Amino acid sequence: MNTSLIFLIVLIIGLGAYFVARSRAVASANGKLSILHSLPGYHGTYAAIWATLPALVVLGVWLVASPMVIEKTIRNSLPEGVTSQGAAPTELALGQVISVANGLRLLSDDELATVTNRSANLRETLAAKGIPMASDGEPYLLTSAEAYNSAKDGSQLTMAAVVIILSIAGAVFALRGISAPFRARNRVERVMLGGLLLASSIAILTTVGIIGSMLSEAIRFFQSVSPSTFFFGTVWDPRFSAAGSGGTEGQFGLLPLLAGTLYIAFVAMLFAVPVGLFAAIYMAEYARPAVRGIAKPLLEILAGIPTIVYGFFALITVGPFLRDVSAQLNGLITGNYVNFIQAQSVLTAGIVMGIMLIPFVSSLSDDIITQVPRSLRDGSLGLGATRSETIKKVVLPAALPGIVGALLLTASRAVGETMIVVLAAGVAARMQFNPFEAMTTVTVKIVNQLTGDLEFNSPQTLVAFALGITLFAITLCLNIYALYIVRKYREQYE
Repeated sequence: MNTSLIFLIVLIIGLGAYFVARSRAVASANGKLSILHSLPGYHGTYAAIWATLPALVVLGVWLVASPMVIEKTIRNSLPEGVTSQGAAPTELALGQVISVANGLRLLSDDELATVTNRSANLRETLAAKGIPMASDGEPYLLTSAEAYNSAKDGSQLTMAAVVIILSIAGAVFALRGISAPFRARNRVERVMLGGLLLASSIAILTTVGIIGSMLSEAIRFFQSVSPSTFFFGTVWDPRFSAAGSGGTEGQFGLLPLLAGTLYIAFVAMLFAVPVGLFAAIYMAEYARPAVRGIAKPLLEILAGIPTIVYGFFALITVGPFLRDVSAQLNGLITGNYVNFIQAQSVLTAGIVMGIMLIPFVSSLSDDIITQVPRSLRDGSLGLGATRSETIKKVVLPAALPGIVGALLLTASRAVGETMIVVLAAGVAARMQFNPFEAMTTVTVKIVNQLTGDLEFNSPQTLVAFALGITLFAITLCLNIYALYIVRKYREQYE
């Protein structure tokens, strides 16, 4: 019995428990629903929860724990000649056992009997079914594979029996408690509150897990490279040393990457803030409802475009356009048609990233401006101010804290962008202030250091976690400061 069928049976039992409990609640009231403490629907929901929730929890735990227990059992049953060679050969042998076990399930009864009787080569038989093996099967492979399949089948059968019995038992237990004075609503709401708390905890625990995973690997990196060298270094050259050299490999200066990250984000904000803010003012204060209803969704479509598409746009359109325009301008001024803006540059990445950020600025600012109390506008207009003066002297100052918070949130989005920078700004890690030349960012180097089949056992790969925790700290500080400003704004004007 597969997992989907078990899940379906549990849902059917829960649905049946719902209707039975609902009917019993109505029957216990003798047609007078007013004497029921809770509505019949709450009684049905209470029974459905008992019939499904414990069984599904057991099903989920079983699906996670069972493979680990079975693999541990098979690993312990491998020949001593395999396990004594170390962890890597043992895991390789276990992987072969699982591959053979999966292959055995594809064999017909005749093929399975042939393989079992050793009258045909195991490798050739499984290869015919699309299950490759590195070498002819060792004698223990078939035995261990059969034991693995047997344990897996037994676990699946036991799981089905336990889950279904638990579901039926939960339904019976809930139905026995159905009566007119039973506080089913309180029980259901308690379960819903627990579910909400669990959902909230998942977000917190995920954040803690992300920080913990990055921090643990970053600490390993700082055991090889001095933190002062990393945070204050001006050269980024994480080259791999020659085998057996035993020396310190490369230079891991953060400052060129941090400078590129902040520089490109600054150029992007210079482009996005005026356009997005003016668009928000127009839509909130000047646009008719019909125009606003069309313009606002169209503007927010930009937020739904994948960043890789923006990268292609920068690579094949914006970059070459700026390069050709610079060559024409240089030719008109000096007579030498040489471009002074590279196709991959800070300016290219900043402009395209700014286009991507426009809907973030406009949408957040528009929501904040429209939340300014109408009484402030009416008071200003009543004193004789024009609409433009009201916006400049009253609305924008009132909304300024919220707008600043929105801009900080947008800046944290710009700092974490990757694909646009890869295609539009290049991968050159250097410190310079010319926006017409290429630079790179922290996110790009994280991708570069983790590209390929690498092991996390050298500074060249571990540095990605140090970069990640640094970028996380920057964006976290921006978000916290933005939330602080927004909270202050709400306390002052709501």
